[in-house]
Amino acid sequence: MNTLTASLKMLVFALTTLCLIPFQAIIIIFHKGRGAYIIPYIWQNLTCCIFRIKHEIIGEPIKNKQTIYVSNHISYLDIPLIGSTLKASFVAKSEVASWPVFGYLSKLQQTAFISRSSTDVRKGTNLLNTMLNEGKSLIIFPEGTSTEGTEVIPFKSSLFSVITNSEVKNLTIQPMTLSMKTVNGSFPENQNERDIYAWHRNMDTSLASHLWRFAKGKGAIITLSFHPPINTKKFSDRKTLAKECHSTVSNGLKFLQEREK
Repeated sequence: MNTLTASLKMLVFALTTLCLIPFQAIIIIFHKGRGAYIIPYIWQNLTCCIFRIKHEIIGEPIKNKQTIYVSNHISYLDIPLIGSTLKASFVAKSEVASWPVFGYLSKLQQTAFISRSSTDVRKGTNLLNTMLNEGKSLIIFPEGTSTEGTEVIPFKSSLFSVITNSEVKNLTIQPMTLSMKTVNGSFPENQNERDIYAWHRNMDTSLASHLWRFAKGKGAIITLSFHPPINTKKFSDRKTLAKECHSTVSNGLKFLQEREK
C-alpha cells in the first residue's frame, strides 16, 4: 500500500511539474521581477500538498519590504516548504545546479548558485549584489550544508559580506529557524526517524532514494519560526553579524526542541 501511495505521489508530482515548467520558462525570458515568483510559488505549494509537507508558522515573516532571510538547513525538502511561504530567490551551492530535475527547477526560480571555491568568491558576490540591486529578497543557508536537524552549526560569514557592504537602503535581515515537529505522523525520537525528512552531509542516500522513502510515509510538519528583524546597518563586521544570526537561529531551535519534548 505504501508503495502504491508513493507511486501516485511521484506521478502527480511529475505531471504537475511538467505542466508548469513551460509557463515559467517563458515568463522568465520576459520578466524577472516579483511576478516571476508566482508560478514557483504555486508549484511549491502543490509539491507540499502532494508530499504532505505542512508548516507551523511562529512569528511574522516580513513580506512588505526587501529582506534577506537567514535559516538553518535540514533537507532539500526545505525548499518547497519555505518557497510555499516566501516569494524570494534562494542562494544555493553551485553543485545544486547540476542536480537532476531539481537543478533545472532551481534555475527557473532564479536561484543564485554560489561556488565554494575561493577563486569564485568575487563572481558570487557580484551576482548577489546584482540581485539585491534589482530589489530581490534572498533566502540563504549560511551553514553551507544541510544538517541532521539537532543543532545549528556555525554560519560561514562569507555571504554576510554582501549584506554589510550592500548599498541597498533599508535592507532587512530576518533570522528563521526550521525544526521538525512531526515526521511520518509523530515527533522524531531518533536520527533514523529524523532522516525520513532530513537529507544531510552525513548520509550516503541518493536524493531520489530519499524522496521515495519520504513519499512512502505520512509526510512531515515543520515549524518555521520567524525571529525579529535585524537592522543590517548596525553591523559593519560580517563576522559579528554572522554570529548574531547564528545565535538567534540556534537558540530558536533549542527552544522548539524543548517545546516538543
